[in-house]
Order: sequence, then C-alpha cells, then structure tokens
Amino acid sequence: MAMASRKSLWLAALALAFSAFAGAGQPAEPGKPQADRPQADKPLGVVELFTSQGCNSCPPADALFAELAAKEDIVALAYHVDYWDYLGWQDTLSRKENTERQNDYMRAFGSRSVYTPQAVINGRVHVNGASRVDVDGALARMAKSGEGLRVAVKVSRTSDRVMIDAGDAGSGPSDAHVVIVYFDPPQTVKIAEGENTGRKMTYWNAVSGIQTAGMWHGKAQRYELPMSEISKKGGCAVLLQSVGKDGLPGPILGAAFIHKP
Repeated sequence: MAMASRKSLWLAALALAFSAFAGAGQPAEPGKPQADRPQADKPLGVVELFTSQGCNSCPPADALFAELAAKEDIVALAYHVDYWDYLGWQDTLSRKENTERQNDYMRAFGSRSVYTPQAVINGRVHVNGASRVDVDGALARMAKSGEGLRVAVKVSRTSDRVMIDAGDAGSGPSDAHVVIVYFDPPQTVKIAEGENTGRKMTYWNAVSGIQTAGMWHGKAQRYELPMSEISKKGGCAVLLQSVGKDGLPGPILGAAFIHKP
C-alpha cells in the first residue's frame, strides 16, 4: 500500500476512534431509561492487549490496537504492564493489577511466562498482539466455532444510574462474573528514555481499574451501577467472564461498552 494511502487510513481510524470514545446523544431525563449508543448486543469479540511503553516490540501492536479500538463491533482494552520499567522508562499508564491479570491468564492457559505484545482474545487464547493476521484470524475462528460472545449484553441509563442487562445463556457455561473495566481517555505520551526513546505515541483505552459488580447464573438479569462512578472515568466496558474454581479468568461470554452520556 502506498505511503499516502496508509496515512489516510490511519487518520481515518483515529478520527473514528475519537468519535466513538466521545459518545453521542442527549442527556437522559430524570428517571427515564435511555438506550446507550447503538452497538451490537453480541460484538465480534473482546481483544485485551498487554503492552508497555518500554517494550520496543509494542509500537506496532499499539498501532493495530488503535484500529481495533475504532471498531464498533470490537471491545478493545489495553493493559499496560510494569515489568519492562527496569529498562529505563516507567510506563506512565502501567498498573500492578494489569500485570497480575496477565499472569492470571498465563496460569489459566498453562503457560510458563508472560510476554508483550500479547493479545488475549475472548479470554480463550493468546496471540502476538502485533500480528493482524493472528488477531483477525482468532476472532473469525471463534465466531464460526461458537467460541465468540454468545450472551447478549445491553446497556441503558437514567440520569443517575447505568443498567446492564445480561441475557440467557442457552447452552454451555452458565456462571460468570460481571466485570467492569475502566479505562482512560486517549493519551499522547512522549517517551524520553528506554527502548522507545524519542517516540511519541497515542494510547487508547488504557485500563485504569477493574471491579466485579456481581454474578450471573445463566438467566436474564439486570445489574445497576451509579452514574457517578461511570462519570469519574474516561470510559468503561462490561465483561461477562467465567471464572474457574481456582479463581483464574476464563472465557468471556458477553461484553459491551458503557459510554458516558
């Protein structure tokens, strides 16, 4: 692809991502439910990227992730880890909890070590986060094999609360945690030291916090969150994620973004 075409595609992706992040719609009337921004009840999939500003292999993955974050049918979340900080640059978005989530995934997958850039797809498999072929291929295979997001998750809101409606399970696993993942607004960072010295990168959907809001047992159920908590964050997503008896994360059954009004 010619350089000009690549640049145009990149700018278009950034513009779409900013638009998606900003949200739309009128303020909700007091006490009256309002549907969240239109989105698929069952997105194509969830992509969780484990990355670091101090990793010289990560910029290509961060660029691919920016494109994924612009898609309405992908729930894309970036977890900045802290174990590359020793190389000379402390990742400004890293959190110990992000590293712990990656380690939990690796134990669940039976792997001996973590790496970056690593993309976990639907909580089921991990691939090279910089490989478009691997990420797109995993999403497509799961959609065809029934390992995609099979439980509908809808979001609505009033002036003071957010309602999350999880659908029926149908067949398959029927217990899951309702996980709320908060993330920051897009941030541009100039990296002054370490392996990426001199780079200026824009980071999307960098995870800033995770909490479990409840349990889902396979039947349609509603969960409520105070709007005040959502409004404090840059944005957030809800994951319907099964958890093993050992407490390790398992397959993600449903997901949705919770857009700020």
